Amino acid sequence: MRLTHLKVITNTGDILSKWVNVCKSSDLKKGEMLDYDHEDKKILLANLNGKVYATDRICTHADADLSTGILTEDGVTCPLHLSTFNLKTGAPENLPAETPLKIYNVKIEQNEIYIEVD
Repeated sequence: MRLTHLKVITNTGDILSKWVNVCKSSDLKKGEMLDYDHEDKKILLANLNGKVYATDRICTHADADLSTGILTEDGVTCPLHLSTFNLKTGAPENLPAETPLKIYNVKIEQNEIYIEVD
């Protein structure tokens, strides 16, 4: 069972963000990537040097699945046209990709990895 936690409640009727339990922290070791689907979102989790990042999983250039790409110190490299995306900002580091990936906030509590989705 996945746990969901509301982040904020607004009085303007805005859509609420929520924290979604993705996996145990032991399921994502250093240097590994994990694909995760939440509703219509396809999300990539990556453990780069012990820090966990979450971004959209589909390349903004050619719809390739980044979880089948290469994780390096520079970020995640698309398996199709070799654009590399910065995991912290989502920005492409080289062409042909020009549009950044959406990034998601990540927190780890009691050995569980959560991402904030809206």
